[in-house]
This record gives sequence, structure tokens and C-alpha cells, in this order.
Amino acid sequence: MAVEPTPSQTVGPFFSFGLLAADASQLVPAGAPAAVSLSGRVLDGEGDPVFDAMVEIWQADEDGNYRPDFGWGRCGTDAGGRYSFVTRKPGRVADPDGGTQAPHVSMLVFARGLLKPVRTRVYFPGEAANEEDRVLSALAEDERATLVAREVGGGLEFDVRLRGDGQTTFFAV
Repeated sequence: MAVEPTPSQTVGPFFSFGLLAADASQLVPAGAPAAVSLSGRVLDGEGDPVFDAMVEIWQADEDGNYRPDFGWGRCGTDAGGRYSFVTRKPGRVADPDGGTQAPHVSMLVFARGLLKPVRTRVYFPGEAANEEDRVLSALAEDERATLVAREVGGGLEFDVRLRGDGQTTFFAV
């Protein structure tokens, strides 16, 4: 007699529990003024899709302010490892030293085999402020390239490669 293992008998994580609530992938309605589509894939070290990952984003509003009523989203990946958000381009965020950061979206990826989520940033292509951003400036060119989204079909695409050639640059959580 075959018995299905229960969650307490198997190795998680089980991200579907965090995805049962209302859709959290649309920070703004798709047709809203200045709405931006941000989508991509989560890939493993072989370049294969991670079909059961969970992607979270945090970002400032268009004025560069973090607000409790805007800026957080969550999306599970599908069979092809794809995720998708509808949001707005954030403004430049002030640094404590008086400078500013280039517009970016902070991203956490939770996936099987990871004891902790990995954290990265998504920067906007063609943004002049990218040249002045302290985080981007501290990275080698190949690392920096993994943090800038691509314009595709009127939206932005950002793939997260967890390991291997072209691995996305991650930051300490």
C-alpha cells in the first residue's frame, strides 16, 4: 500500500502556501498610466526552468519613497519557470550620505535547494542614473550586466540564473 508523504515528512519548502491569497503580482492595474510589465524566468545552473520557485519584489514609488501601501509583490513561477509583475518604475531613492540610487526593484527568489532566499536588484535599461549608482559602480562589468533588465515587447524581462555561467549577481540578505 503506497502512502503519500505529508509535508512534515518531506523536504520543503512548499511555496504554494504563500500563494493561496489574492494575486499579489499586480502592484498597479495593467492599463494604469506608467504601468510596466516586469517578467522573466528563474533558471537553475543548467539553464533549466525552476517551476516551483517564488519571486518577491520590493520597490519605492515613482517619487523614490518606500510606502506601506505600495511596492511589494509576490509571484510563483509556472512550468516554464516564468514569473510576471505589473508595476511602475520607481524613482531614485535617497542614500543616507545624501546621494541617490538609480531606480531599481529589489528581488528575492525562494527556491528548492536554497536554505535562504537569494537577493538581487533589477535595474532599468538605458537609465542615465545607472552610471552613478554606488552598487552598480562597485561591480565588474559582467556582474553589472546580470542586474539590468532587457526591453522586450514593450515590457522588461529579467531572468534569474541561480548558478553557473551567467549567474545573476546576488547580495547578502
